[in-house]
Amino acid sequence: MIPSFQIPRRRFLRGLGTSMALPFLESANPLQAALSAEGGVPSPRRMAFVYVPNGINMSCWAPESEDGSLQLGPTLEPLKGLKSEFSILSGLTHDKARANGDGAGDHARASATFLTAMQARKTQGADIRVGQSIDQFVATKIVRKTRFASLELGCDRSQLSGNCDSGYSCAYSFNIAWKSEATPMPPEVDPRLAFERLFSTGDPNESAESRARRERYQKSILDFVLEDARSLQSKLGRNDRRKLDEYLSAVRELEQRIEMTEKATLALPHQEKPAGIPPDYAEHIRLMFDLMHLSFLTDTTRVATFVMAHDGSNRPYPHIGVDEGHHDLSHHGNSAEKKEKIAKIDRFHMEQFAYFLDRLKKTQEGTGSLLDQCMIVYGSGIEDGNSHAHHNLPVILAGRGGGTISPGRHIRYAKNTPMANMFLSLAERMGVEAERFGDSNGKLGQLTV
Repeated sequence: MIPSFQIPRRRFLRGLGTSMALPFLESANPLQAALSAEGGVPSPRRMAFVYVPNGINMSCWAPESEDGSLQLGPTLEPLKGLKSEFSILSGLTHDKARANGDGAGDHARASATFLTAMQARKTQGADIRVGQSIDQFVATKIVRKTRFASLELGCDRSQLSGNCDSGYSCAYSFNIAWKSEATPMPPEVDPRLAFERLFSTGDPNESAESRARRERYQKSILDFVLEDARSLQSKLGRNDRRKLDEYLSAVRELEQRIEMTEKATLALPHQEKPAGIPPDYAEHIRLMFDLMHLSFLTDTTRVATFVMAHDGSNRPYPHIGVDEGHHDLSHHGNSAEKKEKIAKIDRFHMEQFAYFLDRLKKTQEGTGSLLDQCMIVYGSGIEDGNSHAHHNLPVILAGRGGGTISPGRHIRYAKNTPMANMFLSLAERMGVEAERFGDSNGKLGQLTV
């Protein structure tokens, strides 16, 4: 029986300068909830791309198996509890990340090509050109379905000019999302600013006023929507009340963590980073993953990208015993010691990714999990940093795409299969059809069994 009280699917909790989208509630569309329970109307699908730089130590990635089953090397061990939720895709290649007559600059080309599958024009000037990225291609087609067309996050503040790699503009090295062939979408790296964007009314003046007032009275963003939330809760059923409570608690917990990292940042001597960026790299990554999780949970956006570090990054990782820079180590010259340190960095990145997938897996949506409705791609535009190879890229595809993908496998494609073929297949599952994208030569098969 459909309850008499219904709330709109796009209902928001509102307060001064604050607008909080709601997670999926049965009361928002009881007919859809009933049909979903019977396998009828599906939840919306989401798509995200997570980028790691400088290639990886492939010997620790995924060993070969006789029967093609999914075997996890040391780097992928953090995902062992989620083994049925993702697949490894081997053989995918970005030919346009190769020199193709342009000489050195593999790191810049790796990130520029990662989601565009196009050759970047070699320039350090303003005449940059590469191509629209697949995330933006899809986002422009479904823009009216969500509050934000897409969400771009990162941990390294973007650069849009200068020479970062052998005559290539820094715009190529620091950005993987491109709205057009000459317009990168710089990632937001400050968790506070990303949080404010997700939970503000969209009016920059009103949002600034709201934040100033919260800080003055040391109030949470939830204090401004509390009256609206209480009014709504009184009309919800038990399941929806519990779901709303969990959501509000998650928002507050994230807000508190951001506040704690801001205090820690301000306390650092000779601090050069802008306030809001955590001094703890792992916490920074997880805050950004949590923001992506909330944006998917509330259907604020269905398309996201996250650059853990830009390609060519020479970030050290002293917290895991690696004091040398990542880029320097990637030119390992087959040194066993350097390759072991690269494997430590790779595993650290994977631990953070496992955290994100686990959060999606534990979030219920409909009769399954939020991860079931997602397609999350994790990878790099370089296979091995020493050889600068762009074939057989390290790629993970997590989630079930609303039941259109069968995870839990190691799928091996023919040598030099364009990664753009995967883009076409994911776009199709997002309801966006295209005959060609980048250097694609067809759609990627074998994603279902």
